[in-house]
Amino acid sequence: MASRVLLIDDDARLPELLASYLGQNGVSLTAAPDGPRGLQALEQGAYDAVLLDVMMPGMDGLEVCRRIRAKSNVPVIMLTARGDETDRVVGLELGADDYVAKPFSPRELLARLKAVLRRSRPDVLSEELAAGEVKVDIGARIVNVKGAPVDLTGIEFDILVALMRRAGRVVPRDALLSEAGRSDVVVGERTVDVHISHLRQKLGDDPPRLIKTVRGVGYVLAKD
Repeated sequence: MASRVLLIDDDARLPELLASYLGQNGVSLTAAPDGPRGLQALEQGAYDAVLLDVMMPGMDGLEVCRRIRAKSNVPVIMLTARGDETDRVVGLELGADDYVAKPFSPRELLARLKAVLRRSRPDVLSEELAAGEVKVDIGARIVNVKGAPVDLTGIEFDILVALMRRAGRVVPRDALLSEAGRSDVVVGERTVDVHISHLRQKLGDDPPRLIKTVRGVGYVLAKD
């Protein structure tokens, strides 16, 4: 079954360039020329992932990402200008799952897209982890705190699982994304700190008792 992907980009040439290549590789592409129409398409249909351009007139991609995350956990890949680290950092902080710098090859985009889809729909047997009042179903990608569901972004979920699988052991800050299977995301230590901060807020870990900071090194998830 083909994956359904929504492209939100004002470049009229891009859908033509991508549709054929992605279609040959099991991806059905739908295009929206701006943010409002992209959000409308998401309301009206089910998509497995979103490709979202940052630089669009009117409502830019960062605002679109913010609005998507307010309603959905659909994987989002940001399309950014090459070398523009600020857009990448802000996009990931808003909940984007990955980024691809323009100009890119369709092959690179497909590889990133497949990686994001694997993480959102893992073909593995269900595995459950628990730490204190936090329970995680790996296969279903569900997190519960005190029995209530908690919505995490894709990268927040992966970081939490990486810490839970290494409970009691310090994970260096610069290695945490790699440990979470997100070595394709390279944006610096500040972004790791932001994701940890968001995780603590969503898990009710304030003051931090579950995810502890090891000053100058990284983070450790308490065993007890």
